[in-house]
Amino acid sequence: MSGRLEGKRAVITGAANGLGRACAERFAEEGASIVVADLLADGAEEAAEAIRAAGGTAVAVQVDTRHDESNAALAKSAVEAFGGIDIVIPAAGVAHPGYITNDVENNAQHLAAFAEDPLGHSFIYQPLEMWDYVMDVNFTGVLLTLRHTLRPMIEAGEGGSVVTIASILAKLPVGASSAAYQVAKAGVWMLTKSMAPELAKHDIRINSIGPGYFETSMTEMLRLDEATKQAVLGMVPLGRMGTPRELANTALFLASEESSYFTGQLLIPDGGWFPTA
Repeated sequence: MSGRLEGKRAVITGAANGLGRACAERFAEEGASIVVADLLADGAEEAAEAIRAAGGTAVAVQVDTRHDESNAALAKSAVEAFGGIDIVIPAAGVAHPGYITNDVENNAQHLAAFAEDPLGHSFIYQPLEMWDYVMDVNFTGVLLTLRHTLRPMIEAGEGGSVVTIASILAKLPVGASSAAYQVAKAGVWMLTKSMAPELAKHDIRINSIGPGYFETSMTEMLRLDEATKQAVLGMVPLGRMGTPRELANTALFLASEESSYFTGQLLIPDGGWFPTA
């Protein structure tokens, strides 16, 4: 089956890299026009150009999802570009306060610091601004993106679909060193569940995905060290991490009419992940 999103207009944040980009490319393959939104302007334009080169339709928009006015501008740009919004995927996120997309060395150093002093990096001793940053990007940013993109969807009266990106860690936390991330992702899931009844009145469905370990820049530092990699894979019955396309296929199901009776749900593609701690 192809063309499952033919004629649809999708806004995807965090779409320059990782899971967001995989969703942007997959949705474009199925006929959707894509607003590639990301804090990294060059990355957003490169991703949009790749979609266009493959025969799809896409525009790039720079957005800092932490800020209300930036999300308002994003929604306005989407409507100006394509005449409306049918699908929203607020996928922008960070793994930890020091996370830098595609900066493997920096992210590996951060992971090593956690390992050396897990208590010192927990929320108990962490500077408040570090907690706030993770919450602002991973939770408040999702809320602000939805507030502004949902308004034109509701006003158009044509329904639509929202797919948020939570995490398996929203349900199965792994420790205090990742508390901000876990709380933020649990918040995304509860926000999704809470919004479902209200949005249903407007024929807008909202569901969430709780990914396990996927092969993205967020997990690259885990894969560089063989012992760490094997420890992670040892908790996954399927014996491997998921691919971004597999996540995008899950999002495609939730965004398309194939999931027309789904709303307020959390799907967990995790390879059967079973934590040992």
